[in-house]
Amino acid sequence: MTFLTTTPVAADPIGDCTATKGVVVAVDFGPFAGKVERGCDTTPTTGYDLLHEAGFSTTGTEHDGPAFICRIGYGSFNSGTQYPTPDKESCVLTPPATAYWSYWTAAPGQDTWSYSQYGAMDRKLKDGDVDAWVYGGTDVGGSTGKPTFSPDDVRAGGTGTPDPSGTPTGAPGEVDVTAAAKWLTSQLTDGERVVDDGVDTPNYLLTTETAYALAAANGKSAPLDKISAFLAAHVDDYAYPAGRGEAPDATAAARLALLAEITENDSARFGGHDLTGDLVANVCAAGPESGEPTPGCTAKGDFRNAIYTDGQALSVLALLRAGTTPPADTVDRLTQVQCADGGITSILIRTGEFCDGDPSTTGLVVLVLRKAGGHDGAVEKARTYLGKAQRADGAFPGYTGSTTGSVAATAFAAEALRALGDTGRADAAVGWLSRQQLDGGGFGFEEGATDPALYPTPPAVLAGAGTSLVTLTTKPADPTDPPASQSPTTSPSTTPTPDDGPDLKKGVAYLTSAANLQQGQYYSAGPGTSRADFGLTIDGAYALAATGLNNAKLRGIVDFLDHGGKDGEGRTVNDWTGTGTAYAAGGSIGKTALLAEAVGRDPRDFGGKDLIAALDKAVCAKPSTAPDRSCAAKGAYSYAPSVFAQSLAVMAQVRAGEKAEEPLAYLESLQQSNGAWPSLIPSTNDSDVDSTALAAMALDLAGADKADQSVDRALAWIASKQLSDGGFPGAAGDSVNSAALAVQGLSLDAGKYGEQIAHAREFLAGQQNSDGGFNVAKEGQRGSDLRASTQAVGGTTGISFGTLTRDLSGTSPQPTPSPSASAPDIVTPGDTDGTVGMGGTGGGGLAATGVQVGALAGIAALLVLVGWRTVVVARRRTGAGGQR
Repeated sequence: MTFLTTTPVAADPIGDCTATKGVVVAVDFGPFAGKVERGCDTTPTTGYDLLHEAGFSTTGTEHDGPAFICRIGYGSFNSGTQYPTPDKESCVLTPPATAYWSYWTAAPGQDTWSYSQYGAMDRKLKDGDVDAWVYGGTDVGGSTGKPTFSPDDVRAGGTGTPDPSGTPTGAPGEVDVTAAAKWLTSQLTDGERVVDDGVDTPNYLLTTETAYALAAANGKSAPLDKISAFLAAHVDDYAYPAGRGEAPDATAAARLALLAEITENDSARFGGHDLTGDLVANVCAAGPESGEPTPGCTAKGDFRNAIYTDGQALSVLALLRAGTTPPADTVDRLTQVQCADGGITSILIRTGEFCDGDPSTTGLVVLVLRKAGGHDGAVEKARTYLGKAQRADGAFPGYTGSTTGSVAATAFAAEALRALGDTGRADAAVGWLSRQQLDGGGFGFEEGATDPALYPTPPAVLAGAGTSLVTLTTKPADPTDPPASQSPTTSPSTTPTPDDGPDLKKGVAYLTSAANLQQGQYYSAGPGTSRADFGLTIDGAYALAATGLNNAKLRGIVDFLDHGGKDGEGRTVNDWTGTGTAYAAGGSIGKTALLAEAVGRDPRDFGGKDLIAALDKAVCAKPSTAPDRSCAAKGAYSYAPSVFAQSLAVMAQVRAGEKAEEPLAYLESLQQSNGAWPSLIPSTNDSDVDSTALAAMALDLAGADKADQSVDRALAWIASKQLSDGGFPGAAGDSVNSAALAVQGLSLDAGKYGEQIAHAREFLAGQQNSDGGFNVAKEGQRGSDLRASTQAVGGTTGISFGTLTRDLSGTSPQPTPSPSASAPDIVTPGDTDGTVGMGGTGGGGLAATGVQVGALAGIAALLVLVGWRTVVVARRRTGAGGQR
C-alpha cells in the first residue's frame, strides 16, 4: 500500500561516518541478485530513520504498519526497486518468519551481531553503532541467519565483494554419502571392525567412527548392528584398559556411549558397563595445583584420562544425549581452553599454557556448548574464529599457519556452522568436501590427496549428510520435528494437564534458572551476551510478581534496576528509557514505572529518576513534523510507537495518582468501531488482540467516562477472535503471547468470559515444554522462548497490569549485580594478547616458536584423533617445560 512506503532523503556521504561519529547501515540484497549496500547517517536518531537517511526506501505491512519493514529498496540497485517485489510478497499481513527482513545490530567497537527483538523505530542510535538488514534464513528468535559479513566489514566498507570474512565463494556440491558408506564398509574386517595395517589388532576408534558414518548414511542396517555388537563385546579392551572398577578412558567411554545413544541402545547398559555413570563418577576435583594430583587430571572439571579437548567434549555430549546433566565444571572446562581469538585448542591445557586453536576442535566444541546451553559468549567467539579461518573456496586449514585445506577440519567446522545457522558458509564447506571425494567414495586427509583414508571419511559423511554427533540417530524422523539444524536445545514439548492450565511452578523455575536470569538481568540474545534486554527483564519481573512464587529473584531484578545496575556494556535502565534525554521513550518509562508501583517502590525515585515527572514531560503537545517522528499526535507519548507502549504509560501515570487526561483521550480515540485497537500509532487500522487487551486494562484502571462501554466492546471483540484450540491469532500465528494477554483482558470480566479464559489456559498448557518454558506459537519451530514464557506465566494468572501488586517485605536486600565474567582468555605468560610470534617471550621453549608450534599442535590434534597419542604427549610435556 502506497501510504506505507517511505522514501529516502539525500543520504550523507558514507565517508562522513567513522567509528566514533555517525552510524552505518548495510542491507544485503544478495537474495535478489544484488550485493551489500551501505549508507550513513551523521546525526543518528532511530534505526528506522537511519535507513531512510542512508538512502534506502522501505514499505511496511498493512497489518503492522510502516514499522514492520516488509520491503527495502536502494536507488543505485535496479533503479530503486524494493524487494521482495509485490508478486513475491503482498505486504498485507506479517511475512513468514523465514522470509522477512531481519534486523541485526552492533554497538560501537563490537564485531559481532545481535538479533534485534524490537522494531527499528524502537532502536535509539548512538555514534559508532552499526545496523544490518538480511532477508530470509532466520526465525522469530534470530537463532539462525546472521549476516555473513561482520560489523567491522560494514565499518570498513568490505561487504560488497567476497573476502575471507564474507561468504566463501566456493562452488556448491554434495558429498556422495552412499558411495562413502560403501567404501567404509569395504574396509571392515569380517564386516565388524577396522584393523590397523599389517596387523589384526582392532582399531576401536576408527571402528566407532565408521559406525557413526554408516548411521548417518543408512540409518538402521545390518552392518551397523554387527559393528555395535562387536564393540559391545570389547568394551573392556577399549574403554577400560586399567581394568573393571577403575576409571575408564573417558574418550573411549564417551564414544561408545554416543554409539549406544545414536543406535537407540542404553549407554548405561552397554557391554556390561554403565558408561555415562562411570563418566560422572570420574570427574576431576582438582588438578596438580592441589598438591595431591589425581592421575589423568589436568584441571578441575576434567573427565579423568580425557587429556584432549575432543574427549572432554564427547564426554559432555554423551551425558547430554543420555539425559544426564553434566557437572557444571565439565562444561565450563571447555570454555577454559578457548584462546583469545576464539579458537579452541586440541589439548586440555591449564591457564598460562600456550593456546592455539584449530577448526576441527573448535567445530566439535561449538556443537557441544550449543547443546549444553549457557555459554553463548564462548560460542559466539568461536563462531567468529571459524568465520575468519574459512578460506574463500570454503575449506578450513587443519592448524594455524597451514595453507592447505583439511578434510576433517572442514567437516567439523561445516557441522558447527550449519547448527549455528550459517548455512552459506556450511554449504561452501560441504561444496569443497564434495570436490575432495575420490572415485571410490573415500576421502584423503587433505586437498589434492589421491589415497583414501579411514579417519577423514566419517566426519565428511556426517557433514555431507547435514548432521552431527549432537543430532545423529537411527530413529526414524517424526514428520512434525523441525530440521536438525533448527532443533531447539530445550526439551521437547509436553502437554500438562489441561484442567489445571500451565504449571506455574515449572514456568517460574524456567524464568529464574541460571541459564536465563543472570544476576537480575535477561538477555534476549541469550546468556553470555553483554547487552541486557531491559524490556524483557521487566517482563520477567511482571511474571514473577503475578505468581509470587519466587520473590527473592523478583527482588534481585528490582534491585538491579533500582540501584543502577549495569549490564556488560555499562548500560542502566535509564539508558534504555532515555529518561532525561531528547529521546525519552514514554512507553519504556511507563513500563519501568509500572513495575516500581507493582512492587511497592516509589516511581518518583526509581533508578535515581523521577519517572512520573518524565512521563508528564513525554506527553506530546502536538504531532511532530517530518523528519522528526517523535510524536504521533497530541496526547501520545514521545517515541511510543504502539498502543502497547501508550497503554503501559497511561497505567503508570494513573497508578501514580495522575489523571493522564490527554494520553487517555488519545488512547480512547484509537478504538475502532469493532471494539478493537490497532497495533501501532498512528493507527494502521489493523485489529490486534495484544493491543486491545492492554488498552482495555488501561481504560478499566482509569475509569474514564466511556471506560465501561469501551472495555465491554473490547472484551467482546477479543472473545470473538478465540480459535477452536483456545488460542488467539498474533503476529507469530496461533500465539502464546496473544493467548496470555487475552486471558488478562478477559479476566476484567471473568464472570462473563470464564469459559473462554479456561479454554485459553488449556491452550497455554499445551504450549508449555518440559523445561517449564513456552513455545512462541502453536505452529513453527518448537522450543522454549524466554519472551513468550514471561507473558505466558504472568498472563495465565489473569491479573491486570493495572492492579498487579506484590509485597516484597520479608525478602533480603540484593547486592547490585554485575554481569557474569566471560570465559578467561588463555595466554602465554609474558604475552598480552594471547599470540606469540617468532622471537616472542613464551612460557616455554616450544611456545616461543610461533607458527611452528601451531603446525605441530595441529598435526598433534590429527594424530590424537587417529589414536597415535604418544606424539602429542611428548609435545605436551615439552610445551609445559617438561612438567605434567
